[in-house]
This record gives sequence, C-alpha cells and structure tokens, in this order.
Amino acid sequence: MSESTVRVLVVDDHPIVRDGVALALGNASWITVSGYASSGRDAILETERLVPDVVLLDLRLPDMLGPEVVRELRTRVPGVKVVIFTAYPEHAALEEALGAGAHAVVVKDAERSDLVDVVRRVHAGERVVRTSPDNLLSALLNRRLKDSGLTRREYEILRRVAMGETNQEIADVLGLTRNTVKTYIQRTLEKLGARNRVEALARASERGIL
Repeated sequence: MSESTVRVLVVDDHPIVRDGVALALGNASWITVSGYASSGRDAILETERLVPDVVLLDLRLPDMLGPEVVRELRTRVPGVKVVIFTAYPEHAALEEALGAGAHAVVVKDAERSDLVDVVRRVHAGERVVRTSPDNLLSALLNRRLKDSGLTRREYEILRRVAMGETNQEIADVLGLTRNTVKTYIQRTLEKLGARNRVEALARASERGIL
C-alpha cells in the first residue's frame, strides 16, 4: 500500500466525528484525507471535484439518507468506493445502501485499526460489513448469488479475479489445481452470460455481487 496513496473523502455532519476519523486514518501512511463534507449534496459535489478513491459516508445526513447519496456517487463517479460509517448498525437503510452500491459498512465505535483495515480492503476490491452478528451483507450477498445461480466457491474465485489474482495464485490460495480454477471461471462466465472475464466482472458489479 505504501506505493500508492488512497485518497479518502470524509462525509459527516458532526465536526468531532470528522476530526476523529481524520486522526484514525492519519495513522496510516498510505491514506490521505483529501477533503470533508457535512451534507449529502456537498458529498456529491466534493466527490465530483476531488475524485477520491474512497468516500467514508455517514448513513444519516441532514439533507439526504445514505442510499440516495450512494446512488448519486456511483452514477456520477462510477469508480469510487463507498464505505457507510454509521452509529445505527440495525438501521433499515443499510441494506438499501448496500443495494445501491456501497462497498462496506462499519460502525462508528469500531477500533481505529478496523476502520483503516476496511478502507484497505475496500480499495483492494472487497466488500466488508462490520455491524452486527446477523451479518447483513452475507444475507444480501447470498440472495444475489442465488438469483445469479452462482455458488459461494464461484463467487470467491470471481472476487479474486476482480482483485487481479492469476489462476495459479487463486489455485494456491484455495488449495485447488489451476485447471479446476479455470473450470470454475468458465462456469461462472456461462452463468453470467459473459464472453470473457472483463464482461463477467462488469455484469457481477451491475448485479451488486462485486
């Protein structure tokens, strides 16, 4: 991570929270807080202006709820990763925010190291939820995988493909042969109706799987 800086936009209407987040993220040499916003509208404008890698977004803002902001951010700056930062892990809007394209959820009382870890993992292409034992993301992901006909193993391999791992690297990590990985990928392409890996990743992203 030290080779490339991850630029983070912090969005929260409470100055104390913004300061605390900046302090937590500042401990990581590879993270730069590129800006701040205190409302949903400002978050959208600042994201368009600064084009950060990750937006750390409060679920409840004075003018907009998280899902609405996420949809706007993903439409206007498609490559941006959004982490929902909330004090309400059971809020009904969380699932909607994830459905709108948010990549992670983390609660505000998380350890500083957890917050940094979530930013790192999201930037690397993962989806992360650290809320309650019910694991909201797991339930949501399972439903989407079922709708697409994908198994957990096919999802795991597709996720690693999205992170840039080669067939051999995936095989080594998962304890499979390279040919087995190749077979899984081919099966996944067929289920997603994709002609190649790039198209498969695009379709999986559209369906909220990646």
